[in-house]
Amino acid sequence: QVQLQESGGGLAQAGGSLRLSCAASGRTFSSYSMGWFRQSPGKEREFVAAITWDGGRTFYTDSVKGRVTFSRDNDKNTLYLKMDSLKTEDAAVYYCNQAGTTGCGFPTQSTAYDYWGQGTQVTVSA
Repeated sequence: QVQLQESGGGLAQAGGSLRLSCAASGRTFSSYSMGWFRQSPGKEREFVAAITWDGGRTFYTDSVKGRVTFSRDNDKNTLYLKMDSLKTEDAAVYYCNQAGTTGCGFPTQSTAYDYWGQGTQVTVSA
């Protein structure tokens, strides 16, 4: 059974930084693309970033490009989402997720991800 556990959320000031982590277990981590989504109150869950199985390619939603770096350490079965120049609109619950199948590149649709963590709250003060 796949388990994903996010950490690293918290309160940051606008312009500041946070680094989220996601520890994975349950199947061969290095075989699967991974992603991050976020959801804020009253809004639909939205795609943030995705990364290929080997970390060789990443893809970001336009609103975070240039401010967010998605990486993975396959030896540690861990993902990292470094967020810089935080904006108040970045405040949300952030979820890491694992693709349901191998070889799917860096999907942006939530339906491509079969496994989700419980989420970590990011709050950004003005």
